[in-house]
Amino acid sequence: MSIVAKILITSGVCLIIAGLIWHFTGGNIPIGRLPGDLRIQRGNSTIYIPITTCIVISLILSLIKLFISK
Repeated sequence: MSIVAKILITSGVCLIIAGLIWHFTGGNIPIGRLPGDLRIQRGNSTIYIPITTCIVISLILSLIKLFISK
């Protein structure tokens, strides 16, 4: 199978998964507000550290790379 075919198949699967998540969450995807994301508010300043979101995005990108490389 050529690399172009693998990229097209992977892109299609990612779009289908994103569409299903969008549909079942009512358009309110919780990326950025997952448990484990830190938000510190003090006065007028806010510090936001998206630890869990970074891990989830890293896992998704690693799986996509794994499917493309095979």
